[in-house]
Amino acid sequence: MIFRFVFIFLLFSVSAFSQDNYIRHTISKGDNLYNIAKKYGVKPKDIANANPDAPKILKLNSVLVIPNSNSSQEIKSNQDVAQTNPGTHEVLAKETLWGISKKYKVSVEDLKKANPSLETEGLKIGKQIVIPSNGNSVVQQPIENAPSELVEVSREVMPKETKYAIAREFGITVAELERQNPEIKNKLPIGYQLKILASKEKANNLQASKTSQETTNTVNSSVVATNDTSVKKDSSTVIKVSNYPELVDQLIVSATENIGTRYRSGGTTKAGFDCSGLMYCTFGNFDIKLPRSSIEQSRVGTKVNPEEAQKGDLIFFKTNGRSRINHVGMVVEVVDEEIKFVHSSTHGGVIISSTKEPYYERTFSQVNRVLE
Repeated sequence: MIFRFVFIFLLFSVSAFSQDNYIRHTISKGDNLYNIAKKYGVKPKDIANANPDAPKILKLNSVLVIPNSNSSQEIKSNQDVAQTNPGTHEVLAKETLWGISKKYKVSVEDLKKANPSLETEGLKIGKQIVIPSNGNSVVQQPIENAPSELVEVSREVMPKETKYAIAREFGITVAELERQNPEIKNKLPIGYQLKILASKEKANNLQASKTSQETTNTVNSSVVATNDTSVKKDSSTVIKVSNYPELVDQLIVSATENIGTRYRSGGTTKAGFDCSGLMYCTFGNFDIKLPRSSIEQSRVGTKVNPEEAQKGDLIFFKTNGRSRINHVGMVVEVVDEEIKFVHSSTHGGVIISSTKEPYYERTFSQVNRVLE
């Protein structure tokens, strides 16, 4: 009798422990392992380990078990911050102004008005920013922090720059950049003089930076002319971006949102993608223009060793039994010697696969870095 009582007690204890440490998530349209992990603040690998029998292509209305060991601690921490600093928000790692505006249901413009320093300093981890009330009434700031008037700034387009990077530099959207400069809507010509409205502080900083760069270039030119008359042109096609980690995360989200979309030869829309079409469309969403075919894409960027692969790199395969590259995907995760990548497969459509799978291990060709 005592043994039975102990057994029942242990059974209930295990059940309670399981409920405290895991939550159940029902798969809905557009779900994938990466956006689910982001939603619950856990790693995709933890979800995969908790669901060893789950298929690689998630099925609608199926249920995943999500590790929940830190949820109560995180909720408590957020509540403490809210109670200690009502009307403010502490900036966390990888947060964006757009994400914060959605969280508190206010506009990005209202956030900027309530926090004039965002124009010059941007978001900094640990910084306390003021959150306007739902009634759009901005918390009063000291007179010296009042936003300055906007002035028109002239900004030259440099080689390999994108609309996305320039818009971020000035704290505006690509749509707003195009609205102020209608001529760049279809393309971004090198050397074009953009006209952008910015605060006086940002205009002064830009002018100071421009003057400093011109001085540096003049000095460098003199040194080259004196010491070396044969200057080699940089042939690298790596695109340099100021917000590399954030952009890579957004690229992965954009690509994995298409998981489950069928394969379609020549396809570049949600009606169907081929492998290079998925990459062309994903990078194009962020104003990064890749060539259309996989073989042409394999010539973009710089080749890196598989051991050095990282998120956002392009990965290439020779799956036709010949020496010519004919398949491409994008790296979404690197764990030990395993590379996971999102791609459009002829048999499964848009899925996530691994270089540990015999087929892709056998046909692997190279990894290219296109962003840095």
